[in-house]
Amino acid sequence: MKRMASVRFGFVVALGFAAPRMALPQTKALNKAPAGFTALFNGSDLTGWRGIKGDYSPHIQASLAKEDLANMQAQWNADRDLHWSVDKAKGEIVSDGKGVFLGTARDYGDFELYVDWLMVNHNGDSGIYLRGYPQVQIWDVDNPNEVKNGAPRGSGALWNDNPDNPGKWPLVKADNPVGEWNTFHIKMVGTRVWVWFNDKLTVDGAVLDNYFNRQIPVLPAGPIELQTHGSEIRFRNIYVREIGVDEAKAALAKIAQ
Repeated sequence: MKRMASVRFGFVVALGFAAPRMALPQTKALNKAPAGFTALFNGSDLTGWRGIKGDYSPHIQASLAKEDLANMQAQWNADRDLHWSVDKAKGEIVSDGKGVFLGTARDYGDFELYVDWLMVNHNGDSGIYLRGYPQVQIWDVDNPNEVKNGAPRGSGALWNDNPDNPGKWPLVKADNPVGEWNTFHIKMVGTRVWVWFNDKLTVDGAVLDNYFNRQIPVLPAGPIELQTHGSEIRFRNIYVREIGVDEAKAALAKIAQ
C-alpha cells in the first residue's frame, strides 16, 4: 500500500471562485488540526461520531419524536461498532464496507472541511455526505461495473445531483491510484458547495440537490457523514471550520453577481 508522506492544505480568501490559495500552516502530526480548524477525529477512537442509517432522509429524522430518535440512534450506534473501527497504530478510521454510515455527533450549517481518504482495494465505492445528504462521490475510476454511472470521469463531484446540475460531474479528473491517499477540501454555504480534490477544483459553487426530495432544498444544518458502500475505506486528518454569517453572505453575494 503506497502512502503519501504528508498532506498539504490550502485556503481560499473569499469563497465562490477558484483563486490561488494561500497555504495554511502545515502540521506533520496526523489528525492535528491546523490553525482555525477543529479535528473531528482524535486518532484513537470514535468519540464525536455516531452511526447513521444510510440513505435515511434528514427531513424524516427531524420529524421524529425524541424518544423514537433516541431508540433508533442506539440501534445505529450498535451497528456502527460492528463495522467501524480505528487503526490506532496508523491513526485511521476504518470502514469494512458494511452497515451504517459514520456521522458527526453534532450538526453543521456552513462549514469548510478537510478529509483524507484511502480506497484499499479496487472497485471500491464511498463518499462524504454533507448535512446528511449525498454526496461528494468516491469511487474507483477503473471499476468496469461503474462505467455506466460515470466513474471514469472521476471522484470529487456531487454525483447524486440532478442530471442538469453541473455539480454532478467533476470539472477535472483528480483521483490518485487505488492504494494512495487522496484529500478533499470541501466548503458548503447555504445550498452551494465547492470541492477541491487533491488541490484541483472539481465543484465550483454548485447547488447540492436534495436526493430524498428533489422538490425542496437541503436542510440548513446536519451531520457530516463518511459513507460505507461495500468496500474497505480509510479516513484520517478530518478537520472542520464553521463559517460565520458575514463570510457566508459574502460568498453567496459573489455567486449572485
